[in-house]
Amino acid sequence: MARMSSLGLYVHIPFCRAKCAYCDFNSYAGLEAWFDRHTDALIREIVQAGSAAVKTIYIGGGTPSVLPLSLLSQILDAARGAFNVEPGAEISIEANPGTTDTATLSGLRALGVNRLSLGVQSLNDEELKLLGRIHAAGEAVEAFGCARQAGFDNVNLDLIYGLPGQEVPSWRATLERALALQPEHLSCYALSVEGGTPLARAIARGELPEPDPDVAADMYELAEGILSTAGYVHYEISNWAAGSAFQCQHNLVYWRNEPYLGVGAGAHSWADGRRWANVASPVEYATRMLAEKSAVAMAETIDHNLEIGETMMMGLRLLDEGVEHERFRTRFGMDLRRQFSAELEELEELGLIAVDAERVRLSECGRLLGNRVFAQFLPDT
Repeated sequence: MARMSSLGLYVHIPFCRAKCAYCDFNSYAGLEAWFDRHTDALIREIVQAGSAAVKTIYIGGGTPSVLPLSLLSQILDAARGAFNVEPGAEISIEANPGTTDTATLSGLRALGVNRLSLGVQSLNDEELKLLGRIHAAGEAVEAFGCARQAGFDNVNLDLIYGLPGQEVPSWRATLERALALQPEHLSCYALSVEGGTPLARAIARGELPEPDPDVAADMYELAEGILSTAGYVHYEISNWAAGSAFQCQHNLVYWRNEPYLGVGAGAHSWADGRRWANVASPVEYATRMLAEKSAVAMAETIDHNLEIGETMMMGLRLLDEGVEHERFRTRFGMDLRRQFSAELEELEELGLIAVDAERVRLSECGRLLGNRVFAQFLPDT
């Protein structure tokens, strides 16, 4: 079972300047009055959890860059004081164009943040308006330039495709404009229309068309071709890196189903056969923590079979690495090919996976049908 001896630390900042039309993440606009108290609560939770070795720190949200540098500094100081942060640990932060500048980014770099993830989403102004983003395409390009001026040499750009009414040439233009910036990493995600969001309501009212999954598949394949030609390594279903040194080390913790600790409102954790999550409301989270009460709102035990299935499901997202036989045997004390002999045979016959002496991986076809593959390894599916 996973042990909290060395883990990834996720710090959730649930605040935004404005809520995007498609977003169902645990994030809130208009709660600036709670910045200080949520930070105090975060620090208390970090101190209570302390002592483990931490190999990555990821500050996500929300929009972490809306917090003042002084509060981000307190959070990182607390993490370094409470945990044994490994030398050279990847320390990432998410930032959105329109909420940052060279001075802020220089301050983050001085705090030891060494990886920046910019929420660009599109480099088309009309698409940005549709998504409810607060920045324009030119501001995203400017934010990237600020990151370089601040000394960031490991920058990710988040992009979204498959938008209502979006056409392939527009997606191509965004990709080409993003590549011209020469980022070290790109994350390209198909839009998921989540119930209860303004975007979902607009589609339900007929104001916007339903996203076309066939067009989205074409866009995914276009990204594969363009990014490969540009020299990027497609190492995970939705992620490309300019070489193995720029793969997101924190997300590799998730994809390998290794232990992680989440702190902050709504943050999730997994270790020692348990998964738990904090209460979502930042107001309730801060109130509980500062009253010395538990902020945990959900906890469950992950049995051995479910851990095995989730390790397969997550590991197969890694396109080259896949699930390695030796790593699986070391972790679970069993042979992967014997444990899932029927499933592997069926999926291999369908052309969805490739099995060799070292690992199991998705095939090119399997990348488009990942959920069909993953379901085979989860209990009771």
